[in-house]
Amino acid sequence: MKNKVILLASDQLGKGEAELGEGILETFFTILKQREELPAAVFCMNRGVFTLTEKSLVSLQLKELEEKGVDVLACKTCVDYYELNDKLTAGKISGMAQFIELASKYEVITLT
Repeated sequence: MKNKVILLASDQLGKGEAELGEGILETFFTILKQREELPAAVFCMNRGVFTLTEKSLVSLQLKELEEKGVDVLACKTCVDYYELNDKLTAGKISGMAQFIELASKYEVITLT
């Protein structure tokens, strides 16, 4: 996982019931954070930025990944669009230029 970047484009994993998708996404990050080899970064865009707010249980997992040295980044355009600037509890605001830089160095795994 160390040579990978996770592109998180949704606040749930898969299509279907929102509650189920949110639970599956939380499980994914709970298991991921326990691994010895972690991704280089998690870049949240579109509805993925909601995972960085206190309303999402995923934010706890992403905060722990951040504490372990993983860059957790939020798309500035998306944060502005959803008016979440003062609601982020994890991650830091970034831009698409930084994602493009990461994508040029690492394999991208997209979660939607």
